[in-house]
Amino acid sequence: MKEYQKDDIKIVWNQELCKHAAECVKGSPGVFKPKDRPWINPEGASKEEIIATVAKCPSGALSIKKD
Repeated sequence: MKEYQKDDIKIVWNQELCKHAAECVKGSPGVFKPKDRPWINPEGASKEEIIATVAKCPSGALSIKKD
């Protein structure tokens, strides 16, 4: 699992669960950029937008941890 910090939250990505539905890319293209490395850029959107987008992940590969 990988974690990406944004303010008081962490975006957690579990690659093994990812089904590549691309809901993250559709919801926050400024954050989730599969062609880039690292592919998650937490500075690409507001914390609120990131939380809303991660909530739509159908596989549970993306989640949010609050500090």
